[in-house]
Amino acid sequence: MFLLPVLSLFIIAAAFVARKNLRFDNPNVDGMVNMAGWGVKAAGVLMFCYTAFTGMFFYAEPGFKYHVRTITGQEKMVSDTGYNMHLFGRYNAWKNAMSVQASASGQGQMSAETDGAQMSANLAPKSLVFLDQVDANVSATARFELPVDEDAFLRLARQYRTPENLLRTELVPAFEETLGANAALMSAEDYFQGGKTEFNNEFLRQMEGGIYLVRRIEKRVKVEDNRPGSANAALGEEQEQFGNDTKTIFVVEKRVGADGQPLRKAQSFEKFGISVTSARVTHVEPNRRFKDRMGLRQQAAADRAIAREKRVQEEEQRLLAIAKGEREVAERQATAKVEQIEKTTQAETEKQLAITAAEREREAAKIAKEQAEILLEKAKIDAQAVQVAADAAAYEKREILAADNALAQKLEAYVQVQGVWAEAFAKRQVPATIFGANEGGPGSDDDVSRFLQLLTVQSAKGLAVDPSIERTEQIR
Repeated sequence: MFLLPVLSLFIIAAAFVARKNLRFDNPNVDGMVNMAGWGVKAAGVLMFCYTAFTGMFFYAEPGFKYHVRTITGQEKMVSDTGYNMHLFGRYNAWKNAMSVQASASGQGQMSAETDGAQMSANLAPKSLVFLDQVDANVSATARFELPVDEDAFLRLARQYRTPENLLRTELVPAFEETLGANAALMSAEDYFQGGKTEFNNEFLRQMEGGIYLVRRIEKRVKVEDNRPGSANAALGEEQEQFGNDTKTIFVVEKRVGADGQPLRKAQSFEKFGISVTSARVTHVEPNRRFKDRMGLRQQAAADRAIAREKRVQEEEQRLLAIAKGEREVAERQATAKVEQIEKTTQAETEKQLAITAAEREREAAKIAKEQAEILLEKAKIDAQAVQVAADAAAYEKREILAADNALAQKLEAYVQVQGVWAEAFAKRQVPATIFGANEGGPGSDDDVSRFLQLLTVQSAKGLAVDPSIERTEQIR
């Protein structure tokens, strides 16, 4: 850059010499001035101005910081956008943030970022070995931010001189080493069974704070899911178990210091003030055998899921059948309950009606009983009155008869008897003449009279009539 102004001055001097020797400024035949000499001088002046400007100034692009060395030996960092002075010195462009990426589009080439470039280093996918000895091609990216402090930046620029050297000797090796160390923390099986987020987090933590110091330990652990020894599902949990219930696993333990924090191997670029802004693993492509094994496991998992869904479906069908049966039982119970309630209500109604009728009959019977008791009392009273009257009449008759020995009655009865016999005697039919009959013989009046007397006495005895007259004392 310093030679350009010198070359411009040499051109201007040559133009003056040519003007003096060739007389470029003399008028030609037409009387006009020859402009060739003035053109050479103007070109030399313009070239001098351009070379002087470009030798003293440069344009700082946005997103870059520049390591400037002037002709006087001064070093500085330029981060302002626009024209800045470097005074015929040198300057290197450094991107504010540099990226390292390993992807399928990478060709294993590294180049410093320039204006319009998308990345600092584009690498091919890295072949890594996981904890379970499964190799895989891993695509990842990391972005590094250069220091903003001038002293740190100048120390970085002096150490590595160009961005290519920084990428080749520091950032790319740190990226590859950290990616490999991160793969050794986890098995590929764990990664594909839900450990992707943890794998990315560990990669970022190791890029930022350093690589963990670890030890690999072999352990035998018990398998929680034992295999049943019988195909009879009806045995349930009481089935016998078979097979080995332990397996061997490899565990990576992080070494810790006295303060309990994990020990780390610090990243070398940290001492220059370079920080990691992002780091992530974008894709992991395992080997064919692992993919086949994972395919079988996925198929087995899919089969288990299908079987589980079928089992759930069967369970749902069983529950549906149970629910349907319970619904039918409930409907029958409801119907029977309704009938029972109706019958119970009807029986209760009939019972109440019967009770009401019985109460009515009982009340009627009670009333009838009370009436009967009243009538009985009345009858008793009437009977007592009749008995009293009869006793009085009997007493009266007894006293009357006792007073004259029932003479009047006896006489009346005797008279009636005699009247009857008299009438019968008067109307008797006897033969007018009885041969051989003596005075007082059969059929005579005396004979009939004696017969009538006998009948009278017999009738009196039958009537218990004593025709005799008893003498009674005179009642005074």
